Amino acid sequence: MRIYDVSVPISARLPRYPGDPGIDIRQWLSLAKGDPANVTSVYFGAHTGTHVDAPAHFIEGAGKVDSLSLETLMGEAQVIELPDDVIEITESHIEDYCRAGAERIIFKTRNSAFWEDQSGQFRTDYTHISPAAARRLVANGARLVGIDYLSVEKFQSQSFATHETLLGNGVVIIEGLDLRQVAAGIYELICLPLKIAEGAGDGAPARVVLRTID
Repeated sequence: MRIYDVSVPISARLPRYPGDPGIDIRQWLSLAKGDPANVTSVYFGAHTGTHVDAPAHFIEGAGKVDSLSLETLMGEAQVIELPDDVIEITESHIEDYCRAGAERIIFKTRNSAFWEDQSGQFRTDYTHISPAAARRLVANGARLVGIDYLSVEKFQSQSFATHETLLGNGVVIIEGLDLRQVAAGIYELICLPLKIAEGAGDGAPARVVLRTID
Protein backbone atom coordinates (compact mmCIF):
# COMPACT_ATOMS: atom_id res chain seq x y z
CA MET A 1 0.00 0.00 0.00
CA ARG A 2 1.30 3.46 -0.91
CA ILE A 3 -0.04 6.80 0.24
CA TYR A 4 0.19 9.92 -1.94
CA ASP A 5 -0.28 13.35 -0.40
CA VAL A 6 -1.93 15.30 -3.22
CA SER A 7 -2.37 18.54 -1.26
CA VAL A 8 -0.34 21.63 -2.09
CA PRO A 9 1.55 23.33 0.78
CA ILE A 10 0.05 26.64 1.83
CA SER A 11 2.55 29.49 1.71
CA ALA A 12 2.70 33.10 0.58
CA ARG A 13 4.09 31.88 -2.76
CA LEU A 14 1.02 29.79 -3.53
CA PRO A 15 -1.02 30.99 -6.54
CA ARG A 16 -4.51 32.20 -5.71
CA TYR A 17 -7.53 32.75 -7.90
CA PRO A 18 -7.77 36.45 -8.88
CA GLY A 19 -10.00 38.31 -6.44
CA ASP A 20 -9.58 35.79 -3.61
CA PRO A 21 -8.02 36.89 -0.29
CA GLY A 22 -4.26 36.93 -0.01
CA ILE A 23 -2.22 34.57 2.14
CA ASP A 24 -0.63 35.93 5.31
CA ILE A 25 1.24 33.59 7.65
CA ARG A 26 3.03 35.20 10.60
CA GLN A 27 4.73 34.25 13.83
CA TRP A 28 2.35 35.39 16.59
CA LEU A 29 4.35 34.08 19.54
CA SER A 30 7.95 32.87 19.38
CA LEU A 31 10.13 30.82 21.70
CA ALA A 32 13.15 32.58 20.21
CA LYS A 33 11.74 35.91 21.42
CA GLY A 34 11.05 34.66 24.94
CA ASP A 35 7.40 33.70 24.55
CA PRO A 36 6.21 30.50 26.28
CA ALA A 37 5.37 28.77 22.97
CA ASN A 38 5.47 29.09 19.20
CA VAL A 39 2.09 30.22 17.83
CA THR A 40 1.45 31.07 14.18
CA SER A 41 -1.21 33.42 12.82
CA VAL A 42 -2.74 32.41 9.47
CA TYR A 43 -5.03 34.35 7.13
CA PHE A 44 -6.31 33.12 3.80
CA GLY A 45 -9.53 32.47 1.89
CA ALA A 46 -11.65 29.35 2.06
CA HIS A 47 -10.63 28.43 -1.50
CA THR A 48 -6.88 28.56 -0.92
CA GLY A 49 -4.68 25.78 -2.30
CA THR A 50 -6.18 22.31 -2.17
CA HIS A 51 -9.78 22.90 -1.13
CA VAL A 52 -13.34 21.68 -1.29
CA ASP A 53 -16.26 23.57 -2.84
CA ALA A 54 -19.53 23.01 -1.02
CA PRO A 55 -22.91 23.56 -2.75
CA ALA A 56 -23.26 26.88 -0.87
CA HIS A 57 -20.38 28.24 -2.97
CA PHE A 58 -22.75 28.95 -5.86
CA ILE A 59 -26.22 27.87 -4.67
CA GLU A 60 -28.00 30.13 -2.17
CA GLY A 61 -29.33 28.15 0.79
CA ALA A 62 -27.57 24.93 -0.27
CA GLY A 63 -25.42 22.69 1.91
CA LYS A 64 -22.44 24.19 3.68
CA VAL A 65 -18.99 22.72 4.04
CA ASP A 66 -19.54 21.54 7.61
CA SER A 67 -22.50 19.45 6.45
CA LEU A 68 -20.69 17.47 3.74
CA SER A 69 -20.93 13.72 4.06
CA LEU A 70 -17.72 11.91 4.98
CA GLU A 71 -19.04 8.99 2.95
CA THR A 72 -18.74 11.18 -0.12
CA LEU A 73 -15.33 12.58 0.82
CA MET A 74 -13.80 9.14 1.41
CA GLY A 75 -13.92 6.03 -0.74
CA GLU A 76 -12.88 4.54 -4.05
CA ALA A 77 -11.87 7.10 -6.67
CA GLN A 78 -10.80 6.89 -10.29
CA VAL A 79 -7.86 9.04 -11.35
CA ILE A 80 -8.08 9.83 -15.06
CA GLU A 81 -4.96 11.13 -16.79
CA LEU A 82 -5.63 13.24 -19.89
CA PRO A 83 -3.15 14.18 -22.64
CA ASP A 84 -1.32 17.50 -22.36
CA ASP A 85 -3.14 18.91 -25.37
CA VAL A 86 -6.50 18.77 -23.58
CA ILE A 87 -7.48 22.29 -22.53
CA GLU A 88 -11.18 21.60 -22.00
CA ILE A 89 -12.53 18.35 -20.58
CA THR A 90 -15.52 17.50 -22.76
CA GLU A 91 -18.40 15.06 -22.68
CA SER A 92 -16.45 12.74 -24.99
CA HIS A 93 -13.62 12.54 -22.45
CA ILE A 94 -16.11 11.41 -19.83
CA GLU A 95 -17.47 8.76 -22.20
CA ASP A 96 -14.00 7.54 -23.17
CA TYR A 97 -12.24 7.50 -19.79
CA CYS A 98 -14.73 7.19 -16.91
CA ARG A 99 -15.50 3.76 -15.56
CA ALA A 100 -19.14 2.80 -15.38
CA GLY A 101 -20.46 3.43 -11.89
CA ALA A 102 -17.49 5.51 -10.74
CA GLU A 103 -18.72 7.90 -8.03
CA ARG A 104 -15.50 9.84 -7.43
CA ILE A 105 -13.63 11.11 -10.48
CA ILE A 106 -10.31 12.95 -10.30
CA PHE A 107 -8.76 14.51 -13.38
CA LYS A 108 -4.99 14.62 -13.79
CA THR A 109 -4.15 17.10 -16.56
CA ARG A 110 -1.35 19.34 -17.75
CA ASN A 111 -2.29 21.53 -14.77
CA SER A 112 -0.32 19.39 -12.34
CA ALA A 113 2.95 20.56 -13.91
CA PHE A 114 1.99 24.13 -13.01
CA TRP A 115 2.79 23.39 -9.36
CA GLU A 116 6.49 23.19 -10.27
CA ASP A 117 6.49 26.97 -10.75
CA GLN A 118 7.40 28.59 -7.42
CA SER A 119 6.79 32.17 -8.57
CA GLY A 120 3.22 32.25 -7.26
CA GLN A 121 1.87 33.43 -10.60
CA PHE A 122 -1.70 32.36 -11.35
CA ARG A 123 -2.14 30.53 -14.65
CA THR A 124 -5.21 31.57 -16.62
CA ASP A 125 -4.75 28.86 -19.28
CA TYR A 126 -5.53 25.94 -16.99
CA THR A 127 -7.45 22.89 -18.20
CA HIS A 128 -11.09 23.05 -17.07
CA ILE A 129 -14.30 21.02 -17.20
CA SER A 130 -16.93 22.03 -19.76
CA PRO A 131 -20.59 22.40 -18.73
CA ALA A 132 -21.50 19.47 -21.01
CA ALA A 133 -18.93 17.27 -19.28
CA ALA A 134 -20.33 18.34 -15.90
CA ARG A 135 -23.82 17.32 -17.02
CA ARG A 136 -22.49 13.94 -18.15
CA LEU A 137 -20.75 13.40 -14.81
CA VAL A 138 -24.02 14.12 -13.01
CA ALA A 139 -25.93 11.77 -15.33
CA ASN A 140 -23.35 9.06 -14.66
CA GLY A 141 -23.94 9.30 -10.91
CA ALA A 142 -20.78 11.11 -9.82
CA ARG A 143 -20.76 12.26 -6.20
CA LEU A 144 -17.35 13.95 -6.19
CA VAL A 145 -15.16 15.50 -8.89
CA GLY A 146 -11.58 16.70 -8.47
CA ILE A 147 -9.14 18.62 -10.66
CA ASP A 148 -5.50 19.65 -10.41
CA TYR A 149 -5.79 23.44 -10.46
CA LEU A 150 -7.73 26.12 -8.63
CA SER A 151 -11.02 25.88 -10.53
CA VAL A 152 -13.08 23.41 -12.53
CA GLU A 153 -14.53 26.39 -14.41
CA LYS A 154 -13.09 28.04 -17.50
CA PHE A 155 -11.27 31.22 -16.51
CA GLN A 156 -13.52 34.29 -16.63
CA SER A 157 -16.63 32.25 -17.32
CA GLN A 158 -19.73 34.42 -17.28
CA SER A 159 -22.25 31.67 -16.53
CA PHE A 160 -20.41 29.44 -14.00
CA ALA A 161 -22.41 26.57 -15.49
CA THR A 162 -19.88 23.89 -14.56
CA HIS A 163 -19.94 24.82 -10.88
CA GLU A 164 -23.70 25.26 -10.83
CA THR A 165 -24.33 21.94 -12.57
CA LEU A 166 -22.11 19.96 -10.23
CA LEU A 167 -22.92 21.72 -6.97
CA GLY A 168 -26.60 22.05 -7.83
CA ASN A 169 -26.79 18.28 -8.09
CA GLY A 170 -24.95 17.66 -4.83
CA VAL A 171 -21.59 16.82 -6.40
CA VAL A 172 -18.69 17.87 -4.15
CA ILE A 173 -15.78 19.56 -5.95
CA ILE A 174 -12.11 19.29 -4.97
CA GLU A 175 -9.83 21.87 -6.57
CA GLY A 176 -6.10 22.50 -6.34
CA LEU A 177 -4.87 18.90 -6.31
CA ASP A 178 -1.21 18.10 -7.03
CA LEU A 179 -1.20 14.83 -8.98
CA ARG A 180 2.35 14.90 -10.33
CA GLN A 181 3.31 11.67 -8.58
CA VAL A 182 0.05 9.82 -9.20
CA ALA A 183 -0.62 7.52 -12.15
CA ALA A 184 -4.04 6.87 -13.62
CA GLY A 185 -5.94 4.15 -11.80
CA ILE A 186 -8.18 3.30 -8.88
CA TYR A 187 -7.33 4.59 -5.41
CA GLU A 188 -8.87 5.14 -2.03
CA LEU A 189 -9.55 8.85 -1.56
CA ILE A 190 -9.42 10.52 1.84
CA CYS A 191 -10.39 14.19 1.76
CA LEU A 192 -10.92 16.09 5.02
CA PRO A 193 -11.81 19.78 4.66
CA LEU A 194 -11.65 22.06 7.68
CA LYS A 195 -14.99 21.98 9.50
CA ILE A 196 -15.70 25.70 9.34
CA ALA A 197 -19.03 26.46 11.04
CA GLU A 198 -19.29 30.20 10.36
CA GLY A 199 -19.34 32.34 7.25
CA ALA A 200 -21.11 31.39 4.04
CA GLY A 201 -20.01 27.75 4.29
CA ASP A 202 -18.85 27.90 0.67
CA GLY A 203 -15.75 25.77 1.08
CA ALA A 204 -12.60 25.03 3.03
CA PRO A 205 -8.96 24.05 2.56
CA ALA A 206 -8.44 20.30 2.80
CA ARG A 207 -5.73 17.70 3.32
CA VAL A 208 -6.23 15.13 0.57
CA VAL A 209 -4.49 11.80 0.15
CA LEU A 210 -4.81 8.92 -2.27
CA ARG A 211 -3.99 5.40 -1.12
CA THR A 212 -3.32 2.48 -3.44
CA ILE A 213 -5.76 -0.40 -3.26
CA ASP A 214 -4.08 -3.79 -2.91
